[in-house]
Amino acid sequence: MTVHHRDEFDALQKQLRELQGVSILIYDQTCATEKRRRRKRGEYPDPARRAFINPAVCEGCGDCSVASNCLSVEPLETPLGTKRKINQSSCNKDFSCLKGFCPSFVTAEGAQLRKPLAVASSGEQPVVVPEPVLPTLDKPCGIVVTGVGGTGVVTIGALIGMASHLENKGVTVLDMTGLAQKGGAVMSHVQVAATPGEIHATRIATGEANLLIGCDEIVSASGEVLSKVRQGLTRAVVNSARTPAAEFLSNPDWKFPGAAAEKDIRASVGEDCQFIDANALALQLLGDTLYANPLLLGYAWQKGWLPLGKDALLRAIELNSVAVEQNKQAFEWGRLAAHDRSALPAAPTARDTEAVIMEMPVSLDRVIKRRVELLTAYQNAAYARRYSDAVASVREVEQRVVGTGKLVLTDAVARNLAKLMAYKDEYEVARLHADPAFLDQLRQQFEGEPGRDYTLSFYLAPPLSAKRDAEGQLQKRRYGSWMMRAFKLLARFKGLRGTVLDPFGRTEERRQERQLVADYFALIEEFCCSLTPESYFHALDLARVPETIRGYGHVKERNVREAHARQKELLVRYRGDCASSAAESGPQVQDALRA
Repeated sequence: MTVHHRDEFDALQKQLRELQGVSILIYDQTCATEKRRRRKRGEYPDPARRAFINPAVCEGCGDCSVASNCLSVEPLETPLGTKRKINQSSCNKDFSCLKGFCPSFVTAEGAQLRKPLAVASSGEQPVVVPEPVLPTLDKPCGIVVTGVGGTGVVTIGALIGMASHLENKGVTVLDMTGLAQKGGAVMSHVQVAATPGEIHATRIATGEANLLIGCDEIVSASGEVLSKVRQGLTRAVVNSARTPAAEFLSNPDWKFPGAAAEKDIRASVGEDCQFIDANALALQLLGDTLYANPLLLGYAWQKGWLPLGKDALLRAIELNSVAVEQNKQAFEWGRLAAHDRSALPAAPTARDTEAVIMEMPVSLDRVIKRRVELLTAYQNAAYARRYSDAVASVREVEQRVVGTGKLVLTDAVARNLAKLMAYKDEYEVARLHADPAFLDQLRQQFEGEPGRDYTLSFYLAPPLSAKRDAEGQLQKRRYGSWMMRAFKLLARFKGLRGTVLDPFGRTEERRQERQLVADYFALIEEFCCSLTPESYFHALDLARVPETIRGYGHVKERNVREAHARQKELLVRYRGDCASSAAESGPQVQDALRA
């Protein structure tokens, strides 16, 4: 018998398949959900180490999700695209995400999460709210609790069940559990009645749910859950937090279907349907999204939708013996949210300036202005002027071809040209890590001062010095906090970028990135010379091809190959449309744009 690191798992599988006879391969690792349970009880080591992603460096390629298969790596929407962030509340400190081929990852050694700055953190109790009129139990009350595995959905059902026992009521709890690792759907059927004899089934029948406590919006909008609700009977409180689904692990472009999910739930439940971002409230008021579910429980109780007394529910929380005071506070904050949401403490303002990346430009002029600023900081004003001149030429041509309406092509060119021109080489990664905005984000996430109260480690694969694995791919190494000084120094040499003195410019990756910029400028020139109403939509598709070029090293190289194949196909169509152009198609294109 031999023992190996999990990194060798795939190689071992290939090795064992060549052996004659029976071989046994055991993967032994504590479940992430079980780790969190044990840590809450003080039964499992909790290293004082946190992973953090610098969103300015992140390319949103999703390689970290591929490497870790972890749903704690969540999407972060920014004006420069969808990036990634670490959900510090659900992170099980496995750190396999660090293996993603990306220099944006940092670990903070000795860091503690910043405590909430709201009233709850100062020891003050939530304001007193009047107690609701509770529903009578003339017949059994069916309660459906939904969410994803590993987030405490089953616990909410258990708390309701225990509170019912404490009040000598009849109760049944049936848990339909899913895989926590895959974000599997969980649904708890809870039936509460005046006496046990009044309950004739543990599973809630179609259209018979009196209350839906939706801890996850996507699961709550599923057909199985909505089959249990009925307008005029069911009341619902749903967590509107944008929690990623398992599909996000394999599809970096996945978007949270919040609007569609809310529409489906409202259509099925009717007027008695409340949506609240319980994760954001729990994080603001209690410092951890893990308290979102008891907050929803308090919300539902204050609305008068639960046929149980407050004392019994709070006693059930005590008997659960996990973070008792915080869960009781969450329950009370949920009550206040239901009674008067405006009475909740305002979200605390950041101690320092917010990172510029979080500003969300909407108009075309703001998009261009933001990217001119970005490229000026990236290289210089002349570099940014080259960008703005190219965008202006596309804008002029588009207005001439399709009118002065919504300039979709100009917007696409403005975003994608800047993306290609600001390719993240060694100088840019150094500049973004040394940017004060990055340190501000660390201060907002963790207690204390970076470099003084906790140390930073960076995970990099410098192409001139990094080792390669058996497949020829560069391997990341851990670098200490001294890299902050190195980053500041390296960022000062950005003027060498692309010159004969650039030591990094000779690598294949850098030559490829410069060629991508040159090719896109050539494409813009072709648009300016040949754009017609009939070729407009293929031009738009061509302008957006760089959206898929993301990542670093071999990840980016793979995406570039796919983008080139797509571009080649679209160019054939675009040039074919230009050849058969008809000027009278202009109004038709403008009508389509308005639609």
